[in-house]
Amino acid sequence: MLIPKSEIRIRRSMRKVKILILIVIVLIAGVVLTSLWRNFQGKKGLEGGGSLAKISPGEADMHLEKIRLVEDKHGQKTWELEAKAIHRYQAQNILMLEDVKVTFYTKDGRTFTLAGEKGKIHQDSKDMELVGDVVLTTSDGYCLKTHSMSYKHANKKATTSDPVEIEGKEMRVVGRGMLLDMEAKVIRILSQVKTRWKGREEG
Repeated sequence: MLIPKSEIRIRRSMRKVKILILIVIVLIAGVVLTSLWRNFQGKKGLEGGGSLAKISPGEADMHLEKIRLVEDKHGQKTWELEAKAIHRYQAQNILMLEDVKVTFYTKDGRTFTLAGEKGKIHQDSKDMELVGDVVLTTSDGYCLKTHSMSYKHANKKATTSDPVEIEGKEMRVVGRGMLLDMEAKVIRILSQVKTRWKGREEG
C-alpha cells in the first residue's frame, strides 16, 4: 500500500516535534537538577558553620579599632568584649569583629571566655557566631578548642557541630559537636567521644 507524500511529511514533522519536545524536557531537567544541587551545596555550607557571611568592610556604617565593651546589670558585670576591630552594619543590625574575645560572668562568680579570629554579633538578640581557631576557657581550668561556635544570649548556651577538644587538669576529651550550658554549668560532647585519663583511653 502506498502512503501519500503529504502523510509522510506529516509523520516526519511529528517525529521532529517529538524530538524537540524531548530535548526541551532534558534541558529543563538539567537546569532543575543543577539548581537543586547548588541549593544543596549552599545549605551544606551554612549547616557546617565553617564561615561567616561575607560582607565588605567598605559597606559598614562605622569602623572602630581596639575596642572594649562592658555590659552591667544591677551593678554586676555580665559580659565583656574586646576586639582588634569592629565594623557596624546598621541595615542588617549586626557587628562584624576581628580577633575577638568575650568573657561571660555568671551569678556565682564563674567566668567563660570565648575567643576567635572573626565574629558576628546580632545587636537585637546579642547572639554571636565565632569562626577560626575558636577557644573557650573556663575559670575551672578547662580549655575547649574548635573551629566555629554559636552563642544564644537568651538561654546562655553555646553550640558547635565541628570537632572539639577539651583539656582539663586530669583529662583530655575529643569528639564532634558540643553543647555548653553556662547557667547549668554543663559541657556536653555530642558524638564520637573519646576520653583519656592519665594515659588511659576510654571510648
